[in-house]
Amino acid sequence: MTDDSDFSRVAQYIEDEIGFATSHYNDSYLKRRLSSRMRRTDTADYGEYYELLVDNPEEAQELLDALSINVTGFFRNPDVWEGIRSVLRTLSSEQNRVHVWSAACADGREPYSLSMLILDDPRIDESKFRVYGTDINEEALATAQEGVYHSTRTIDIEEQLGFLSNFHAYIDRDDNRFEVTDRVKRLVTFARHDLINDGPKSGFDLVVCRNLFIYIDNEYKRPILRTIAQSIRPEGYLVIGKAETIPPQLKSAFDVLDGRLRIYQRE
Repeated sequence: MTDDSDFSRVAQYIEDEIGFATSHYNDSYLKRRLSSRMRRTDTADYGEYYELLVDNPEEAQELLDALSINVTGFFRNPDVWEGIRSVLRTLSSEQNRVHVWSAACADGREPYSLSMLILDDPRIDESKFRVYGTDINEEALATAQEGVYHSTRTIDIEEQLGFLSNFHAYIDRDDNRFEVTDRVKRLVTFARHDLINDGPKSGFDLVVCRNLFIYIDNEYKRPILRTIAQSIRPEGYLVIGKAETIPPQLKSAFDVLDGRLRIYQRE
């Protein structure tokens, strides 16, 4: 077999047997994640890795974890968070109950950022808010539930949290260990949800789904965004990644609130 056909065989096995929708993702993204696992398992090519995958259920789980964890952080892109703050203030003043969904939330830092911002801003009534964080990855969700994060040589948690002037009110720190306080956790509920294969939710006032679509093939962005759109109430809000766009076929469902920050309002 050629290398391309071996890659296709691995991708098909992942979709059919592991349940991860490889057909929806860019080949470049899949190959980066596969190459990482191949280096760790000392397999020489896709054909050899396929044999390992078939014979080793533990590797199948390791691969699934590698495929479904994307880059995240507390208060990523601070200018966007100022835009989110404005939306949260508006919702607080207009709604009796506010439901916020952090979709594809990885290890929970985005929904916890939402919770901390809600608690920190005096113009936001925390009693009105519930934040829901969902992801496809069970291991990431377990980390999210625990709410413990560590600074490393390449990740400075304190710098990420610096968006808030007094983040110590919401984080218990022990050297490079940062644990989200119970007060922050109480606003957030986590659950597994697959944006590709699961149906829409309903009644959300704000959905934040950032930096997922850069990994998704163009033809599949539309059905995922339609699922998200159907989950937002009329006049609710959507925030996507700064490098992402809403497909032309769905633009009629949203008004642009801030094009630079990728903040939209559903009609």
